[in-house]
Amino acid sequence: MGLFKRMETVFKSKMNKVLNRMEDPRETLDYSYERQLELLQNVKRGVAEVASSKKRLQLQRAKLAQNIDKLDGQARDAVAADREDLARLALERKAALVQQVDGIDREIEELEKQQEKLMASEKRLSTKVEIFRTRKESIKAQYSAAEAQVKINESVTGISEEMADVGLALERAENKTEEMKARAEAIDELMEAGTLEDLTGGRDEIDRELAKISTKTSVESELERLKAEAGKGSEKVKTGEEDTEEKKEV
Repeated sequence: MGLFKRMETVFKSKMNKVLNRMEDPRETLDYSYERQLELLQNVKRGVAEVASSKKRLQLQRAKLAQNIDKLDGQARDAVAADREDLARLALERKAALVQQVDGIDREIEELEKQQEKLMASEKRLSTKVEIFRTRKESIKAQYSAAEAQVKINESVTGISEEMADVGLALERAENKTEEMKARAEAIDELMEAGTLEDLTGGRDEIDRELAKISTKTSVESELERLKAEAGKGSEKVKTGEEDTEEKKEV
């Protein structure tokens, strides 16, 4: 029994959340306002019906009053003609009509009271409906403004998230750029050291080796010349100088 009760509570709470998401307060307010207008119209129709009924009774009373006056005149004429029997008959009919008029007067009085109550109710309800309409429009305007603000905030949040993604993309691009620059510099250093072959250059491996030999020879020659100038030349250099002097003497 407790399990079913919990299930019922959970179901009701879920349904309440769904209904809350589906419900638009503006539509609910408009529907309530329409219902109040219908009620106000019903009250106005009630006032009109009571007024119409009272008017019919008043017309009926006026007609009965005319008949009473007519019967009263007939009774007078009958008495003047020494027709007591006709005078009595006219008076009896007059009395019956007077009773009807008294009843109609009471009904008219009751209808007037009902009409006054309905008119007072109509005024109070009309005032309440107008107050509700003003309040309704104010609430709808506030809700619409709040809804617009929520959409703007959601848009801004979405833009912020997108900008964060863009920032990450820029950071990754910068990191890759730094890696490529470092790699390019490392390759340049290896190529200058001769570790890597520059396939874009115009010289092949033989040209590079010959260039190295030429460079080494030039360096050695320059070194021997400097030693000779300092008097520290090698035997090979001195012997070469002596032979040159002997040739000059001969």
